Amino acid sequence: MSFDHILVIGFGGPRKPEELKPFLARLSQELPIPQARLEEVLRHYQAVGGSSPYHSCVSRFVRELEARLRTLGIRVPLFLGMRNWHPFLEEVVGEIKKRGLKKGIGVVLAPHRSEASFDRYVRSVAQVKARLSAETVETHYLASWHSHPLFIQAQASQVRKALDPLSRTDQERIDLLFCAHSIPRSMAERAKYAEAFTESSRLVARELGSFKWSIAYQSRSGNPREPWLGPDVGAVMEGIRANGSRYVLVVPIGFLCDNVEVLYDLDIEARDMAGRVGLAYLRAQTVMEHPSFVKMMAALIKIGTDTYFSCKEEHKAMTRQEK
Repeated sequence: MSFDHILVIGFGGPRKPEELKPFLARLSQELPIPQARLEEVLRHYQAVGGSSPYHSCVSRFVRELEARLRTLGIRVPLFLGMRNWHPFLEEVVGEIKKRGLKKGIGVVLAPHRSEASFDRYVRSVAQVKARLSAETVETHYLASWHSHPLFIQAQASQVRKALDPLSRTDQERIDLLFCAHSIPRSMAERAKYAEAFTESSRLVARELGSFKWSIAYQSRSGNPREPWLGPDVGAVMEGIRANGSRYVLVVPIGFLCDNVEVLYDLDIEARDMAGRVGLAYLRAQTVMEHPSFVKMMAALIKIGTDTYFSCKEEHKAMTRQEK
């Protein structure tokens, strides 16, 4: 497949404290978030400094990916567009249209797919094209890579780095806890989200060897009466301590780079939970800037037509209704 550009698509986040409230205001227009939840998220951001490293991390990834692609002989422009903050998709798709580019590869920055983590992004691109009369710009999306060997290697490498300071004896007393964002059960079932998350975790655990491991969900929000995926992080930590482990090493495999869900929900809330139940807390780093992850993305882009979803994926995302 010939293509003339690459569009990397992310969530977005405030780059400095003065952007925080405008960012949350934009977010509340995009998603039906109750006011109480917005105020809670505001406090979380304030607790980690009022901004997010998300934009910086993704920008570095795009630069590293571009450099890697050049070594493979691929020299097309890369664009970074965010759904919820600068650089907005509207601005980026407008620039793609202005340059006369026609066929691109879309890279949605989410390891496990669901309506929330993939479909909304694809749908947003299609909606922006419609508003800008840019429907002639084709976007082909990478196939799922949650079980790709290089993704698994990157995450396993980050776990090993977190384990390095521990003695052999302490490493034998540690449990791995793989975490992903909770979503409504009905949404998860439609996309096999939980199955993909579990498979990624199982493959990383197998790569690492004989560690005990569990999965947990975090950052639940929304209607408290609606069933969401569980168990949550705190409940699993209690079980880990009850089984005699001394350490828990949290692996945020559902997140590619640090954001408020990692820096607050894990490094503050989950760390506090661990202390309360008597566990020493460690966390593996996220994988976006790991060389193996960058190598994987470049390889997927290089492979060719069979690796991509059809542009019909945009139409399906536009018409699919969240139940």
